[in-house]
Amino acid sequence: MYQTGPTVAEILASHESGSGSPTQTAARVADAVAARGADGTWITPVPRERLLHAAAAIERRPGARTLPLYGVPFGVKDSIDVAGWPTTLACPDFAYTATETAPAVQRLLDAGALFVGKTNLDQFATGLNGTRTPYPIPRSVFGGELICGGSSSGSARAVALSQVPFCVATDTAGSGRVPAALNGILGWKPSRGLISTVGLVPACKSLDCLTLMAATVEDLDRVFEVVAEVDPDDPWSRPRGPRFDGARLRVGLPEVAELEFFGDTAFRDGHLAVRDRLRRGFDCAPVVLEPFLAAGELLYQGPWVAERLVEFETFLAAHPDSILPVIREILTGGFHFTAVDVFRAQQRLQELRATVARVWSQVDVVVVPTLGTTFTVAEVQADPIATNTALGHYTHFGNLLDLTAVSVPMGTAANGRPLAVMVFGPALADDMVLAAAARLLDEPRPSAAQTAFRLVQKERQ
Repeated sequence: MYQTGPTVAEILASHESGSGSPTQTAARVADAVAARGADGTWITPVPRERLLHAAAAIERRPGARTLPLYGVPFGVKDSIDVAGWPTTLACPDFAYTATETAPAVQRLLDAGALFVGKTNLDQFATGLNGTRTPYPIPRSVFGGELICGGSSSGSARAVALSQVPFCVATDTAGSGRVPAALNGILGWKPSRGLISTVGLVPACKSLDCLTLMAATVEDLDRVFEVVAEVDPDDPWSRPRGPRFDGARLRVGLPEVAELEFFGDTAFRDGHLAVRDRLRRGFDCAPVVLEPFLAAGELLYQGPWVAERLVEFETFLAAHPDSILPVIREILTGGFHFTAVDVFRAQQRLQELRATVARVWSQVDVVVVPTLGTTFTVAEVQADPIATNTALGHYTHFGNLLDLTAVSVPMGTAANGRPLAVMVFGPALADDMVLAAAARLLDEPRPSAAQTAFRLVQKERQ
């Protein structure tokens, strides 16, 4: 794991004890952002004086030190609305100033969190590589001109650089998991509907999901407790599933022959070493990966590409030259699908969902690589479509199959590139997936009863 800065838990402990304060934290964050300049992390950071003013306002709130996220700084992907701030989607001609704040972000603000700014992304949240932006192209914190990953590129980088301990981003096809993997942090895509998507400019509305990025599972747990809420204004909203308190986890592992590493032997060797560790800490069983991958192929080869036109068709027609060429190519491709194509794909997806559902009677979660390989910025720019497809090999199927998934950093491969595995499970098995992630990281995680007790004690303070 790359991140070395203070976690949510550590910042809270400092603020609550008085050894630190939100204004001191705000000053540190402002200095850290300014020191790096325009490195592709932020599109619109909050100016230093406004950030300090906001931190001071949090300190003056009644009962401030009991707030669940008292003075904890965070970033927001620039496809999610925050009132008074521009939402650009990395397309300046599309940009507008939001008049309302997305409910998920508002819950964080109400809990005392400190908004630091809007982070960079692949334009219109279309892409997994982080190079599709008119702003400076971010690089992975691991260097070597490696891509940062996308579309939530700036969000992952802000956490990995310790500028903020968590970010709110999105994940439709892997946009949260891929950049997290390429920057050595956790990227969790909860089950769709657990975090409201109201206030998010849709990429593919039936599949969109707000995601969280952080350095520890404990931080993910803390933030999720705040943002998870059924929203009657979100037609996809639903309550969270049961808490997991089991002693053992049944982990499904595909046969090695089913895994694709695109010729990257360092990633292959690194992942196989992780699998050996899994066999010592989990009850492992073989699973077939083919139906998952078959579902993933439907995402960009099927009519879901056309769903992006629901949001962007009018802008595409009026301002085609305002859109990056590779994004324009993807969007216009949506016009080629017919209603028959839509129904044919939906029927095929339903068949695959039924096949995948039987897997969960055999195992609790499945572990695969988050990525089979990665690329440099130059390699992606030379072949943007093929490289992007390779990056989504293990993530494209997640929302189509209604899964929950988390990318877990597992150090580096022999060539120094970041290594990560993805743990995924069925819808509403979020707590189980996080439990598996915590065990992979040897991170203690309180039981459901202990978490509930902590929250009750917090409310009584």
